Order: sequence, then C-alpha cells, then structure tokens
Amino acid sequence: MAGPRRGARLVDVAKLAEVSISTVSHVLNGTRYVAPDTRERVRHALEALDYAPPGPLVPKRSGRALGLAITGASNPYFGDLIAGVESEASRAGFALLLCDTHDDTQLEAKAVATLLAHHVEAVIIAPTPGWTETTLPVLRKHNTPFVLVDRMSDVRADQVGTENESVAAALVEHLIEVGHRRIGMLAGLAGLSTTDERRRGYQRAHEAAGIAVDPGLIVDAHSTVSGGRAGVISLLHQPDPPTAIFGANNAMTIGALLALKETRRRIPEDVALVTFDDFEWASAMSPALTAAAQPFHAMGARAVQLLLRRLADPFAPRRIERLPAEIEHRESCGCRVASRTVTDPGAQVSG
Repeated sequence: MAGPRRGARLVDVAKLAEVSISTVSHVLNGTRYVAPDTRERVRHALEALDYAPPGPLVPKRSGRALGLAITGASNPYFGDLIAGVESEASRAGFALLLCDTHDDTQLEAKAVATLLAHHVEAVIIAPTPGWTETTLPVLRKHNTPFVLVDRMSDVRADQVGTENESVAAALVEHLIEVGHRRIGMLAGLAGLSTTDERRRGYQRAHEAAGIAVDPGLIVDAHSTVSGGRAGVISLLHQPDPPTAIFGANNAMTIGALLALKETRRRIPEDVALVTFDDFEWASAMSPALTAAAQPFHAMGARAVQLLLRRLADPFAPRRIERLPAEIEHRESCGCRVASRTVTDPGAQVSG
C-alpha cells in the first residue's frame, strides 16, 4: 500500500482503493450504502494517503449565498447532486438558494433572475435547451460568476459533468457482447448535451462492432417516465422489435419498466435492459438493473469548488472536467459481471 502523502485528491483515493470516485464520496458523506469490504478498502486508502477535504477557497463570512438552478429537485439523480452542492457550500460558509427550472427555458431565466434578486454571489446551473438565448444574457448583464453542472455547453465557462459518450458506448457494447444486434435506445430531451453525447455513445458502440445503426430503433423519449413508456411500446410494436433496450436516463428507464410489465415482457429473457443513471434501489429489483452510476454527490461538490475558485480569482483559466462513472453489471442485461469504472483519458480539459 502506498505511503502517506499530502494533497491527495478523491481520484487518488479511488485509484488506490480500486473503486469509483462516487463510491469514495458515498463513504465520506454517508449518502448511500456501500458494502463493508469496499468501505474498509476506501477507509484504508484515505488513511494511507492522509486525505483531507480541500479547504474553502473563499474566506468564510456570514450572510453569503450561492444559487442553484436545476430541474426536477425530486429526481433521485439531482437529489444526490443537490446534496453535494449543499454540503460543499455549507462547508465553505455559504447558504444555498435553490430554484427548480422544470427544464423550461423561460422559467430558468426567471429562476436565475430570482436568485440574483436575492443577492447570491454566484450561480450553479444545469442548463436547459436554449439557455444561451434567455438565461446567459441575465448572468452576463449582472456579471455573475457561474458554473455549469451535468450539462455541458460551448459557452466559455467552468463546467463539470460525467463522461457520457464513453459510458453509453460501454453499456451498449456490453449488450452487443452478450449477443444482441437490435438494441433500442430511449433518447432524452432534445437540445441537451447529455442527450447528444449518449446518442453518440450508442452509435459509437455499433460502429465499433460493425453493426449498422437502425434509426428506427432510436426513439425520442424526452427524458420523462411517460416518454420512456411510450417509447418502449412503440419499439415493441415494430415488425422486428429490439431484443435489448438502452434507457438514457433514470426517468425513461422507469417508463421502460412500466411498459415491459404492461406488455408482459420478461427481463432479460424477452428484452434485456440497461440504463444510464443508477438507482439506490436498482440492486434490490428483480432482476437487478445493470446501470451506469454517475458520481452525483462528487459532481455537485466539485461544481462548488470550481465556483469558489472563480470567486477567488475571476481571471483563472476556465476548467472543463469530466468525472468517471462506474458501470454496475447486474442481471437485467442477462449476465452477472463485476462492476467497472469507465474513464476517458481525454475527458478533462482546461484553458
């Protein structure tokens, strides 16, 4: 085991313990159950590296607040992300003001204006489609520092998200490896970077295997439960229906589960199923869901750290960071395989 050293990062601890960043975060914050042996490995790695959470980059002072504009606060995914933002903001001495954008561009602009009216010093935002025409001008008019979280953009700003394309490709490649050739995809809300990147991952996996992509197998499910349900039903009514389905977010996957139950399709015997976004209860389902677990809590905390860095130095080079995700192989894909972390060497950019 490596000897103690100062300045260790979460990624260093995760590498030594052979787990994902999200697992380390869950052990540190108690935000999700972690198996005892895994938890012990993480704790040994924390001790070996003499890990200590980074101190706030902005001196603490009472009355300071950060704003968070995000959709679907009740969504399990964003719930973990919000918890990461709140805990890191609190540790740095900031209150957190939260507004739900409902993935509506106009509501998002109003939400950000409301946050600014309450004198937040900076904003974290998971942008909606079309945000550059409505919300970005509000932020720029007030010269407000901001960080993008989860959903990336061509706008020149600090950003933190997950490696969507490579992880989506790995999920679909796994379905191909176990014998599936007709794989349906429930695609998310149009105009989101996450939707585009996961679609590219689906296509990349097919191209790597020499399988032509059938456009009819990709259905727009709008990132919602109802969209996922309708999408699966439409796929199953095709003359040559898919033998496997990739749900590109957790809400659409819930819809897929409802549709498969309604049509009496067995998982994975009749239709295999994999999903982007892990559920806390995914392993308790029967069959348990094969899923990509994003480092939600760590992503939220990192967004705050980037924002504090920006507040401390408005001229610091921008940072675009992609955190690795962990694929949990369970039974819904048709096999039992240990989990693995998916990383992309070119995923972190600064400048």
